Amino acid sequence: MEYYQLQNGMQLPKIGFGTYKLTGTNGARAITTAINNGYRLIDSAYNYENEGALGVALQNADIARSQLTITSKLPGRYYHRDQAITAIQESLYRSRLDYFDLYLLHWPNPKRDQYVEAWQALLDAQKFGLVRAVGVCNFLPEHLDRLQQATGVLPQINQIELHPYFNQAPQRAYDEQHQILTQAWSPLGRASVMLQDPVLNQIADKYKVSVAQIILRWDLQLGVLPIPKAIHSSRQLTNLDIFSFTLTPDDMERINQLSKPDGRTHQQDPASYEEF
Repeated sequence: MEYYQLQNGMQLPKIGFGTYKLTGTNGARAITTAINNGYRLIDSAYNYENEGALGVALQNADIARSQLTITSKLPGRYYHRDQAITAIQESLYRSRLDYFDLYLLHWPNPKRDQYVEAWQALLDAQKFGLVRAVGVCNFLPEHLDRLQQATGVLPQINQIELHPYFNQAPQRAYDEQHQILTQAWSPLGRASVMLQDPVLNQIADKYKVSVAQIILRWDLQLGVLPIPKAIHSSRQLTNLDIFSFTLTPDDMERINQLSKPDGRTHQQDPASYEEF
């Protein structure tokens, strides 16, 4: 495994495991398998309704808690400062944890305009020892600028939709300039479509790896941390095996050329989309 380093010195594996829709017994089993297969960064969220499954998975895994990096996210309905702290505590209880390594604001929800207050709550939670590092998801430059102006503190991480059909070059440039690590949710996009892409398949054939491996390696070479989800053990292992080859600059550019201005998977533009 290779690692990124956050501003606060925390090291993160360069690939994590996403848990969206991994719920109940089957979800807990898939997360446990992922941990035992080598994943050390596990990404969850209050709104995924699987923090209980996460807690069971952590108990059943063969790896010590101290070796894992666990993420959860605050939903927009708890962005009031007092409610935010209580929600974080409830997330910890459900997950059977004493602290989260990363805790993120899930969406800016600009119409409600509470994300600055919620960000201050996350900074408080960090002081209280509930979380080790704080960040955001789906924040645009104007949202990040406002956090800095209001609190003087920028997030350690910005988790955004990012895949070959929407490579987020301007946002990545902003994040890098401000020492914010970019994470990629939905790194394989609509997998049923993207994994059939002819350009990606040509590149995969060249390196004798899967299309998913090509995409995840592309993420790493962009300086991005992807968090793919996979239920089956064999797919989990394949997605981890991305450190034994390097894409050429020409192949990186071919993949970048697939990006589209309207490439979002679900048209969830953070400038207007709201999630509570």
